[in-house]
Amino acid sequence: MKLLLSIYAAAAISAAGTPVQNVQSYLENAISGKELSDASAGALAVTASGDTIFCANSKKMLVPASNMKLVTTALGLHSLGGDYRYETSIGYSGTLTHGILKGDLYIIGGGDPTTGSKDTIAPAIESVFRQWRQILKDAGIKKIEGHIIGDGRCFPGMPEQESWQYNDIGTYYGTGTSGLSFYENTQSFKVSAGDCAGAPVKITPSYPETPWMNFRYSCTTGKKGSGNTLYLYTSDLAPEGEFRGSFAIDRKPKTEDASNKFPAYTCAYHFTEYLRGCGVECTEGPADLGHIFGIPENRICPQSDLSIIGSTLSPQLARIAFETNHQSNNFFAETIFRTLGKEYCGSGCYDSSYVAVENLLEELNVGNEGLRIRDGSGLSRTNYISTEFLCRLLRTMMESPAFEDFFESLPYPGGNGTLQWLMQSVPERTRERIRMKSGSMGGVRSFSGYIIPRSGSKEDTIIFSIIVNNFTCTSAEVNTRLNRIISLLAECN
Repeated sequence: MKLLLSIYAAAAISAAGTPVQNVQSYLENAISGKELSDASAGALAVTASGDTIFCANSKKMLVPASNMKLVTTALGLHSLGGDYRYETSIGYSGTLTHGILKGDLYIIGGGDPTTGSKDTIAPAIESVFRQWRQILKDAGIKKIEGHIIGDGRCFPGMPEQESWQYNDIGTYYGTGTSGLSFYENTQSFKVSAGDCAGAPVKITPSYPETPWMNFRYSCTTGKKGSGNTLYLYTSDLAPEGEFRGSFAIDRKPKTEDASNKFPAYTCAYHFTEYLRGCGVECTEGPADLGHIFGIPENRICPQSDLSIIGSTLSPQLARIAFETNHQSNNFFAETIFRTLGKEYCGSGCYDSSYVAVENLLEELNVGNEGLRIRDGSGLSRTNYISTEFLCRLLRTMMESPAFEDFFESLPYPGGNGTLQWLMQSVPERTRERIRMKSGSMGGVRSFSGYIIPRSGSKEDTIIFSIIVNNFTCTSAEVNTRLNRIISLLAECN
């Protein structure tokens, strides 16, 4: 039996809940209380049948943080389908004679965000390289007298959304997308504190190897209790990067992931090295189509003129969306967002993605009232959304053929993912009826999702959204309030 049907069936055996008035009263007190008195907040909870349970500033436009992923994954699954897969193709320019390719080999990215990823849904990169090697073998290619080119043309333009904060774009969660990605466009670094406060932090680049990069380490060991404020500052304008900040002396050694701005070149480099180990020579080495490691423009072959000799496929979109929402993976979300632009407007740039989202919302009869979208992950602080819009979208998705995939992509408190440590005092049977996406950044906290009724009736499903902005108390204090609202809400059905 499908998971969603199982949850509805299990919910039907539970007892009756707390009156709606309790949650309404608690919500009013929470929003007007001292913790949130200076904040901006919006909240809405409705049943699938249309009854309103509570409403407070539901039309107010607020920064949603990662609740924006609900929009991205909902539209991606509804429009592309859970079975959608990204295709990476292998092709070449020039001529192939007697096993010698006199031309360039192209790794043609189709946007697959899982290539080389360490996520469990992704095949090991050795397995992928082995498949690509077999494609060359089947085509009779024994030597390449040219380059191996990482081709990321399907996502043109900047890899990051232009409104992202500068210190975010060097992090693993702000790395940006690429038509040909590798290791989620990140690089790992081994980090440990120096011998004393004020000493240099010990940082060593790890996987994947990027010998072309020049890293500087302008960071110091901090005093005990000062935490980790390391940031890598880098861009695709030059093979340069600088770590700044501090790493407390009482911190244990760790692996820190940061942004790699040359993923297509990294993929080409590592495949070139793999082929060398297999005895396949590439005379001119790796390249991409950028301005740092690119080949001359007059040598770039249009994709339509390449001889395609094989391809590999990504995991299904349903699995990618599951990881996107369970782990709040910005990189996966941005890839899905730009894929909407590629599939519906013919271009994977951000401008095309905005058009695609607007058109898809119209097709779903959701509309875009209460929404201003700037990216697919919620990293931008210029995204604005209302709780009314989110509830409208979540209600509409219940009628979508993709609803089961969408629902299963949402974690529950205490389960795997970003909600693992939430609502530990709430009974597990209650927590498992709550499926929601969280959102968090400085001064922002949001929760939106579904609560399956104990009655087992789909029409009694509660759809809710709560967003708080500009709070000055601790995140823990806000979480306590919002978690209590959601647990009380769960007792209402």
